[in-house]
Amino acid sequence: MNEFRFRLRSEPVLEAKYKAFPYQEEATDFVASREYAAIFHEQGLGKTKIAIDVMLRWLQRQEVDTVLVFTKKGLIANWIREFQAHSKLTPLVVTENSTKNYYVFTTPTRLVLSHFEAAKKEIKRLRAWLSSRRVGVIIDESAKIKNPDTEMTRAFFELSPLFAKRVIMTGTPVANRPYDIWAQVYFLDHGDSLGDDFSEFKRETDLTADLQHDERAFEAYQRRLEGINGRISSFVIRETKDGGRIILPSKEFQRIECDWEPAQFELYRQVREELRALVVRNGQLIEEDQESILKRLLRLVQIASNPVMVDESYTAEPGKFEPLYHLLTDITRQGEKAIVWTNFNDNCEWLVKKLSAFGAHPLNGKMPMERRNAVVKWFLENPEDQVLVATPGAAKEGLTLTVANHVIFYDRTYSLDDYLQAQDRIHRVSQTKTCYVYNMLMVNSVDEWVDCLLEEKRLAAQLTQGDIDARAYAERATLGFFEILQRILGGNQDG
Repeated sequence: MNEFRFRLRSEPVLEAKYKAFPYQEEATDFVASREYAAIFHEQGLGKTKIAIDVMLRWLQRQEVDTVLVFTKKGLIANWIREFQAHSKLTPLVVTENSTKNYYVFTTPTRLVLSHFEAAKKEIKRLRAWLSSRRVGVIIDESAKIKNPDTEMTRAFFELSPLFAKRVIMTGTPVANRPYDIWAQVYFLDHGDSLGDDFSEFKRETDLTADLQHDERAFEAYQRRLEGINGRISSFVIRETKDGGRIILPSKEFQRIECDWEPAQFELYRQVREELRALVVRNGQLIEEDQESILKRLLRLVQIASNPVMVDESYTAEPGKFEPLYHLLTDITRQGEKAIVWTNFNDNCEWLVKKLSAFGAHPLNGKMPMERRNAVVKWFLENPEDQVLVATPGAAKEGLTLTVANHVIFYDRTYSLDDYLQAQDRIHRVSQTKTCYVYNMLMVNSVDEWVDCLLEEKRLAAQLTQGDIDARAYAERATLGFFEILQRILGGNQDG
C-alpha cells in the first residue's frame, strides 16, 4: 500500500463536497486509474469538478504526496473558488515572486496551484522540489503548451518525467490546427502515440490549399486525421454536449449581415488594394498558409469592425454598430443579459462608452487582474448591468457567465479556440435558458473568409478529436475559404 512520504500536522479532509454527475464519475475513474490521461470534455461540462475529484482520489489512495495544478494566470482566482466549492482543500500558490515561492517549496502541503509563466521562471526549483516527493500534475487549458518550439512548452517537456501522475485538460485540444494536439500529448507519453517528430506530424496534418484540387490527397488527409483519435484513445476521455449524457438548453446561431458606412468602405477598399499585391499574384494566392495570410490582413478585420483602430481620424459610426445597438435593445428589454465579444482592447473600450445606456462593463487584457475579477463579480450579481464587452484573451476560459444567454461576436479572428471558448461561457451545465450566438459580418468583406475558415477548422478539429468520422467530414468540408479569400481580395465585390 502506498504511504505519504511526509505527514502534515493537520491532514485535509479528502472528500468531495458534492456528488458528481454520472459522466463525471466515469471520467474520474478513467483518469485516476492511469499514469497519464487527458480530459478533453467539451467546454462547459465541468472538467474542473472532474480534476478535483481525481486529485482527491490520488491523495486518498496516497498515490501522490502532493498535487500541482497549472492554469492560466487569469484563472488562479477561479481555481481557488472551485477548490472552495468542491473540496476542503486550500492550495498554496506559486507565482512569479521568487521570495514568496520559497515558502511554498519548503512547506509540506497536499496542494499547490500555479500558472504557466511561473513554471518557466521557477523550473530549477521545481526540478529540485519534484525530486523530493511524488507529485501528480494537472495542466488546465493545456492548449497553452501546444507550440513545442516555445520556451514554456520545452520547460514542461523537461519537467514531465518527474511527475508521478500527469493529466492535461482542455475542451479544445485542437485549438486551431490538428497538429496543435501533438505537444499536449507529447507531455503525457513522450512520443509513444503520436511520435517524437513534430515537424513530420505537422506536415502530415496541416490543412493546405493543394488538398482542394487533389481528391486522393484529400482522402489520405482525412484518414490521417481520423486515425489520430485511435492512437490516443487509451488515455483520452471526451464528452460532448450532443453526446446524450447531459441535457443542456439549445444553442441557436444567427448571422447578422451589416452594410458599410461609406467612409468605412472607402478605407477598407484602399487597404485591400494595398494588401492584394502582397497576397495574390496572377489570380493565385502567393502563400498557402491561411493563418499567415490573415495575420497580414488583420487591418482589414479591424476596419470591418471599427476603422478608428486603423485611422484615428475616423469619427463616423461603423456599419456594425447600429445593428448591435438594436439587437442589445431587444435583448435587454426581455430582461436578459449579453456578452459582446471583440478581439481588440481599444475596440472594447470604445464599445463600452457607446453602450453605456445598457450598463456595459469592459473585460479586456489592459485591465489588472483584480479589476477583471471585480467586473465579473459585478456582472454576475447586478441585474441592472446587462452587457459585458469582453476580449477572448481576457475572458474566454474558465469563467461561468450563465447569467447571460446571448453572445454577440462583433468581430472574430482566425482563432477557433477563441470562438468556441468564448461562446461557451454561457452554454454550460448551470445554464437554464436557450442560448443565442450572433455573428456580425460586413457583407463582401474579410469577415466572410473568417466565417468560412472557422467552420473548416471546426470540422478538422471534430475529426481529429473523434467527434465525427471521415465520411461526415468529407460531406461537410469544402475548403472553400481559399476561393472566398481570392474573391474578396480580387476587387470584384464592389458592386
